[in-house]
Amino acid sequence: MATEQFDLVVIGSGPAGEGAALTAAKSHRSVAIVERYFEVGGGCTHWGTIPSKALRHAVKILHDLRRNPLLREFHDASKLTYPQLLASAGKVIEAQVASRRRFYERNRIPVFFGEASFVDANTLEIQPSTGKPTRISGKNIVIAAGSRPYHPPEVDFSHERIRDSDSILRYDQHPFSVTIYGAGVIGCEYASIFINLGAKVTLVNTHDRLLSFLDDEIAEALSYHLREQGCVIRHNEQFKALEARERDVVLHLESGRKIKSDLLLWANGRTGNSDKLKLDHVGLKANSRGQIEVNQHYQTAVPHIYAVGDIVGPPALASAAYVQGSHAVQHMLDPSIPPHSTATIPSGIYTIPEISSIGRGERELQEAKVPYEVGHCSFKNLARAQMTDERVGMLKIIFHAETMQVLGVHCFGDNASEIVHIGQTVMAGPNNDIRYFTQTTFNYPTMAEAYRVAAYNGINRLT
Repeated sequence: MATEQFDLVVIGSGPAGEGAALTAAKSHRSVAIVERYFEVGGGCTHWGTIPSKALRHAVKILHDLRRNPLLREFHDASKLTYPQLLASAGKVIEAQVASRRRFYERNRIPVFFGEASFVDANTLEIQPSTGKPTRISGKNIVIAAGSRPYHPPEVDFSHERIRDSDSILRYDQHPFSVTIYGAGVIGCEYASIFINLGAKVTLVNTHDRLLSFLDDEIAEALSYHLREQGCVIRHNEQFKALEARERDVVLHLESGRKIKSDLLLWANGRTGNSDKLKLDHVGLKANSRGQIEVNQHYQTAVPHIYAVGDIVGPPALASAAYVQGSHAVQHMLDPSIPPHSTATIPSGIYTIPEISSIGRGERELQEAKVPYEVGHCSFKNLARAQMTDERVGMLKIIFHAETMQVLGVHCFGDNASEIVHIGQTVMAGPNNDIRYFTQTTFNYPTMAEAYRVAAYNGINRLT
């Protein structure tokens, strides 16, 4: 079998694979992409980030329409169904695919469509959906195969009322009651979506609090806001069994509690897409969740084979994945570069309203005995928030009480994922100082003004 040779072969065309491929191409290396789906973009574009956030945006518009007294005459629009709202994501996906297809065409990166598997440490076999397999070879290989929702064997995902975070985007009915098992990022995002669609939502959390990686105050604000909207949250509950019936589904928990609903969304973890790669042919092995172990440069145990994105585990963010892919290629080109730091990667959680944060939280700083102070700004006090009627939420800045260095920025509220980047820029700069926000001029009225208010609030606490 003839084998085409490349400097780099990338498995997967999601954000991680795209970051790797384009970085290598810009460095004048020959690159090939292997994509098992029939279009580029990966899970992020087709059944993950893009469609779910487009759905969230559509639901947010519907929510604003219902509560805005100026728009009461458009009451018919508030009767939109879940399938109708899902359809709004189609055009976004098409636009994203077209953009990514152009990226590869402009950079002369061929895309091989089919399932990739290792023949040896430099050779991949690609099995298309129809026809004979082909082989390509790479001096270096980047595995960016992504992940999929974890399916425990005792749950029947073929039943129409049992969905995961992928198949929920193909549900063709409007549910009136939803049970979500798993209260991580995906579970909380969908709880927000369905509660704002008017559904009765029960969010089952296997831990004692929501999103424990967040700053405690932000996590508590989300929990309070979900409950205020009508979401029922059940903490410290564990799955026992699932009873799927013709008209409903019943979740049985170890505590003895039974929860009946129209639909169950299983949102309890993900697994890496490593099972069909034949990793044993190159001496690699994935863990129980399909993830591949890497070092700080995303090298696997085989030095010329790298793994990036969801397949290496946390943080499992599309934004982080792109940078990981780029860093892996930069390390191939220059092994002396410093390791990739994840400390400056912001988290973005697209609940309604959003959450975003970067840096350290109060609990972490307390445990490390770092002297710190906190500045707050409640959005309800900002003129812009009053105009837009987006009064829920706050900006929280944590800074060193002696050096004045900003240590963390945490935001809960409308457009939090945008607002956080101002703090990120200051934290990454050479003059990281809370006083920057009091000495600069912000447009007025804006949400960005929250930084000035929060900074004064924190500085005024110092003795």
